[in-house]
Amino acid sequence: MALLSAHWTLVFGVLGNVVSFAVFLAPIPTFHKVDKKKATEGFQSVPYVVALFSAMLWIYYALLKSNTLLLITINSAGCVLQTIYISIFLIYAPPKARIQTLELLVSTNVVGFGLIVILAQFAAKGAADRVAIVGWICLIFSVCVFVAPLCIVRQVMRTKSVEYMPFLLSLFLTLSAVMWFFYGLLLKDYNIAVPNVLGFTFGILQMILYMVYRNTKKDSIEAKKIPELFEDDSVIIIDDQKPPELKAKTDDVMRLSAMVCSEMKPVDRNSNPNELDMIEIQVVVPKKQATPIVA
Repeated sequence: MALLSAHWTLVFGVLGNVVSFAVFLAPIPTFHKVDKKKATEGFQSVPYVVALFSAMLWIYYALLKSNTLLLITINSAGCVLQTIYISIFLIYAPPKARIQTLELLVSTNVVGFGLIVILAQFAAKGAADRVAIVGWICLIFSVCVFVAPLCIVRQVMRTKSVEYMPFLLSLFLTLSAVMWFFYGLLLKDYNIAVPNVLGFTFGILQMILYMVYRNTKKDSIEAKKIPELFEDDSVIIIDDQKPPELKAKTDDVMRLSAMVCSEMKPVDRNSNPNELDMIEIQVVVPKKQATPIVA
């Protein structure tokens, strides 16, 4: 019976490594888009910083225990990949997001991890207490890893768009949670098994949200797309229901056009139409005395 249990422990451990590695690779399309657009847009760095911290903790926990080589292999790969993702984010993130990410990195992965190592090494009375302390800390931060994508879930529910929640990441996260749950259960290591129950739950939630909102992305783009400019002679009709960023840019263009127009002379319409000496620009600006023309 013990031999059979060890066999299945190895099976779920290897499968957990394979699926978890796929989880670590799932954000590659996301960061390829970031690299292509040279901007992070609405993407968040928090899940990757927390995942890096969790991987570091699990390596430390595995080093304190025996027969945990599979934990070391997958979390080592996780540390490398998460570091690459965070580096790409830092390159293309706006200054404010870059500073926030660096502050989070220093406070968790440097200061926090250092304090945990010091606490485990000097506060624990023996090897068993040291394993118990680090195990509880790993359990808590594993829960944080699974809870971190909830900020993306909130964004999906608010925007009704799954653009920033890749389906493959949610799928492999769920499968990984299942594999590591049975691995921890067979090892009788509940520090591994318990947090993966939450991982499975949140993974299912993300996939349900993806199925609900996957078809609303196109409709949302159609509803919020930039309105066409309808030209009637020299009058430009501007839709006033534009996004705030577009409206701000349009206002700037309108102000610039008004400044240019103030220095232009009227065009003589009786002149030869084939010889255009001047371009007439007329901009419709909403005033209190007049009602703006709305498409």
